[in-house]
Amino acid sequence: MYITTSSSASSSLLRAASSYSRTRLFPSSFRNLTSTNPASPSLVSHHRSLTSAAVRSFHGSVPRWSHRLDWRSPLSLRAQIRAVTPVIERLERKFATMASEHPFKAVLTSLPKPGGGEFGKFYSLPALNDPRIDKLPYSIRILLESAVRNCDNFQVKKEDVEKIIDWENTSPKQVEIPFKPARVLLQDFTGVPAVVDLACMRDAMNKLGSDTSKINPLVPVDLVIDHSVQVDVTRSENAVQANMELEFQRNKERFSFLKWGSTAFRNMLVVPPGSGIVHQVNLEYLGRVVFNTDGLLYPDSVVGTDSHTTMIDGLGVAGWGVGGIEAEAAMLGQPMSMVLPGVVGFKLSGKLRNGVTATDLVLTVTQMLRKHGVVGKFVEFYGDGMGELSLADRATIANMSPEYGATMGFFPVDHVTLQYLKLTGRSDETVAMIESYLRANKMFVDYNEPQQERVYSSYLELNLAEVEPCISGPKRPHDRVPLKEMKADWNSCLNNKVGFKGFAVPKEAQDKVAKFSFHGKPAELKHGSVVIAAITSCTNTSNPSVMLGAGLVAKKACELGLQVKPWIKTSLAPGSGVVTKYLLQSGLQEYLNKQGFNIVGYGCTTCIGNSGELDESVASAISENDVIAAAVLSGNRNFEGRVHALTRANYLASPPLVVAYALAGTVDIDFDKEPIGTGKDGKSVYFKDIWPSTEEIAQAVQSSVLPEMFKSTYQAITKGNPMWNQLSVPSSTMYSWDSNSTYIHEPPYFKSMTMEPPGAHGVKDAYCLLNFGDSITTDHISPAGSIHKDSPAAKYLLERGVEHKDFNSYGSRRGNDEVMARGTFANIRLVNKLLNGEVGPKTVHVPTGEKLYVFEAAMRYKAAGHDTIVLAGAEYGSGSSRDWAAKGPMLLGVKAVIAKSFERIHRSNLVGMGIIPLCFKSGEDADTLGLTGHERYTIDLPSNITHIRPGQDVSVTTNNGKSFTCTVRFDTEVELAYFNNGGILPYVIRNLIKQ
Repeated sequence: MYITTSSSASSSLLRAASSYSRTRLFPSSFRNLTSTNPASPSLVSHHRSLTSAAVRSFHGSVPRWSHRLDWRSPLSLRAQIRAVTPVIERLERKFATMASEHPFKAVLTSLPKPGGGEFGKFYSLPALNDPRIDKLPYSIRILLESAVRNCDNFQVKKEDVEKIIDWENTSPKQVEIPFKPARVLLQDFTGVPAVVDLACMRDAMNKLGSDTSKINPLVPVDLVIDHSVQVDVTRSENAVQANMELEFQRNKERFSFLKWGSTAFRNMLVVPPGSGIVHQVNLEYLGRVVFNTDGLLYPDSVVGTDSHTTMIDGLGVAGWGVGGIEAEAAMLGQPMSMVLPGVVGFKLSGKLRNGVTATDLVLTVTQMLRKHGVVGKFVEFYGDGMGELSLADRATIANMSPEYGATMGFFPVDHVTLQYLKLTGRSDETVAMIESYLRANKMFVDYNEPQQERVYSSYLELNLAEVEPCISGPKRPHDRVPLKEMKADWNSCLNNKVGFKGFAVPKEAQDKVAKFSFHGKPAELKHGSVVIAAITSCTNTSNPSVMLGAGLVAKKACELGLQVKPWIKTSLAPGSGVVTKYLLQSGLQEYLNKQGFNIVGYGCTTCIGNSGELDESVASAISENDVIAAAVLSGNRNFEGRVHALTRANYLASPPLVVAYALAGTVDIDFDKEPIGTGKDGKSVYFKDIWPSTEEIAQAVQSSVLPEMFKSTYQAITKGNPMWNQLSVPSSTMYSWDSNSTYIHEPPYFKSMTMEPPGAHGVKDAYCLLNFGDSITTDHISPAGSIHKDSPAAKYLLERGVEHKDFNSYGSRRGNDEVMARGTFANIRLVNKLLNGEVGPKTVHVPTGEKLYVFEAAMRYKAAGHDTIVLAGAEYGSGSSRDWAAKGPMLLGVKAVIAKSFERIHRSNLVGMGIIPLCFKSGEDADTLGLTGHERYTIDLPSNITHIRPGQDVSVTTNNGKSFTCTVRFDTEVELAYFNNGGILPYVIRNLIKQ
């Protein structure tokens, strides 16, 4: 659907208008916005119901489970309203007339309370009286309800509703639909650049003579600061406080900026550092399941700037990751344009065997779905086995949707969901409202009743009893290894040529032992020795069964006299304070501490590369002896170079397995046959001696995980901590950029922007900046992890007086485009074919043949007025959704990426930054076409946007006479509009101004 300027512009103004009129006529509504408001009489008027979300855009009172925040002054609000009132009133009258003609006003239905009165009103899918709806997957019904509710004859049309109802026939045709999520979720690594962009957009509005207050979120935005804590201090009772102090020292400027954003932008909640991991906080607290906004009921849905936003799918909330630039547009009232997805039905039966964990299950599911092929699709789970999975188990599976490639891994709401909502402190009335609404709108699954057969695009089935203990690695999350085969697999990896499953270690060097002194005591490392063992990540720390399981392993090991070697860097980073409470309640934290797994902080740590430094003696032993050292972590990503620069083998495992491998000290072990160690009685201790039964874990969960823990944890979450509360921030709504700052810098995106779109364009005589093979991830592209001392980013920081010890990570400096551009393609494991086998962050400057850092080569091309392109293989841009994987190349002057295939979010981000994504034809790639990367490339795209169609073929020619055809991956008409405007943010700004 092409979003016209008039529709977008008037929609934004009309929200303002409705908000203004309600402020004048119903001031009490501002005081009573809670998550379970009684139905408002104004809902009888469809105009009121359609614009109810607008109230939130003019005051900060967001309906949540137990907190209400009001950031804005009514005086400021009135001043803004006066400025736009005449235009607003004209458009409001027009909108009121059109709203009365809404095609679905007849299905606005009351939802009665069992004891009298009503919960509110809702758009009833059964009232549409269309038998096709009964066969729709539950995940598609959420898209349908959103389209019906938001149908305004502007951004969402009746034809869009019909496309969704006819999903069985339309989804194979790749039809486009608009979707408006109920809210947006951010973490601080992606949240900082998002707030920087919003601040910069205000500046752009100001320079173009428009109203800066138009740049404000129109839907609730939750930002959880969780990506900044590093494991600097471990094996200490004081580790949490020590790491937080270092976190604030490094990130004070960023944190102050985010605190400014929480006051400068309406409808934005910032959860302070030390509170937990964004996806666990979302699951346990922020997730509404059903919104009740001024008496209008509708399903919760969320898009987040982190690919693991999908974790909320386990709660029956439709959520997935998007690029930050897409999320910013959603905040500003733009509908998301998406292709109506196919849905894979995944049937679960049976139950997990004794001793098998949810982590084993999710690694098995990930491998199955990767093999099936689910990129761009929803996966919906169903079947009798659903009753055997706890909500936390479901969330673990949903969390790893990016690893199996799906947009969502969705678990519809059922009785298990309701039980979890009560456990986590949602009130009985809220849970009753959720159940009543979902049952009434045919979105609730009751496995006690006969099941209506649903239609899926394809089908998979797994008997849970077939799942066996496993881990994944050493370089990709979908390379699952059954535990019983691990030793053989490891030895194969040592022998295999360098690749995803190979290190090419010569036979004579495979048994080499590196002896060293660790704090005065003898120590040794071999290939496969574990040097990092981390219980980390939202994937597993949200699951009490595996966390308490880890504690039981530690307890049994202590009792038998086993001890983790002191040179292994052990850490425990829970996703919320609730975990600490139940580990203390169970008495198991004591044993985890004895094994070195002291709590180090509440946030993402080792899983995203914030593993901190290894002890100098360990690091030297690895480097000097070329040891293939191992990390074992309970995370979701193990791409090479991500966890730590010195751990070339990285394995994903359940928390109890992390403890077991730490005790063993190596991944080169057969747990079935070889002892883990020697007990205090001198006897060998085996894996089976320390592994808890499913019954033991269940008993620990039953007695230790209590509702009061969730309530007490989240009642205080927005109050922050003393260090956060002491941050002083200005009260202005325009940000004062500091040109000397190395953390927050005004980006150049809008500096030369005019009201006239730049238009479509091809590429002429471009040089190839990089030539890649398959599986180049956003970890390879986007600046991530530590800043190497010899890198262009390091040079930039040193020139500005920043000492090496204060470099911090790339992630913490995402608010500075100068640092991030220099860190793009700076991964030390980058394999660029132009370098003929050499690995590292460099490339060949084709005109001179010089080998340069990628940034330096790109700047030479730009200085000479030359465009550049990137050649790539399959799955380009897989991994975390990182804006800088698109922003960085754009700032380097990359105009197009030609790949065999793209990861969904990354392709969208490239379009959002004005970069042309192209796909080779099936069976072709750079190698088969004889492309070396030393050619110059011309991409023949029309200069008139109306002459370009989504998915059309385009011709690419080179200066040495080669010619081939590619598919241009602008997948929708809206993406063409973004490209015509030079990107999604300039498109939004121009639309907001043209009011």
